[in-house]
This record gives sequence, C-alpha cells and structure tokens, in this order.
Amino acid sequence: MEGDSFSGLGNGGQLDSRVLQSFQKSFVQVQHILDHNRMLINEINQNHESKIPDNLGRNVGLIRELNNNIRRVVDLYADLSVSFARSMEPSSEGGDSAGHKRNRPPG
Repeated sequence: MEGDSFSGLGNGGQLDSRVLQSFQKSFVQVQHILDHNRMLINEINQNHESKIPDNLGRNVGLIRELNNNIRRVVDLYADLSVSFARSMEPSSEGGDSAGHKRNRPPG
C-alpha cells in the first residue's frame, strides 16, 4: 500500500484515500470501544468478586453499557462491510469507487 490508493483488489478495484480514511476512522472507533469494554469487564469482575450489594447492583448498568457497546461494534463492522463492498464495485464513467454520486455531468 503506497501513496493514496490501494490497488490490486478483486476486479481491478481501487480504494482511494477517502475510503481508506473512512476505514481507518471506523477501526479507530472500534478499537476505542473495545478498550472501553475491557475496562468495563474488569470493573464488572471486581464488583462481582467483592460481593458487595451496591457493587453488584452497579453491575446491572455496566453490563447494559457493555451490551450496547457490543451492538455499536457490530454496527460499525456492518457499515465497514457495506462500504468495502461498494468500493469494490466497478465504477462507470469515471465515478468514484466510494459509493458516492457516480454519474457526473460532462465538464
């Protein structure tokens, strides 16, 4: 991967820098959520081991937050999959491969 594009993917597809930046942004978001989940899991485990009623009650909210975060990660990966599939579609008339407006008026 050199420069602003990544070529050599199926059907001669090419990913431009905007698509790659979008992928990178999504992966950074996923990593941030996963890091936060690691902290939540550690806190949940500590609360569970403490057997203190208030801590055990707090786990209910922490587990809900963890579940919501997992849903967000699944959604981000689904969006990435769709974006990647669109970027691999052959573009017509020089339209970009990022799934944006493809037919441009002649200029």
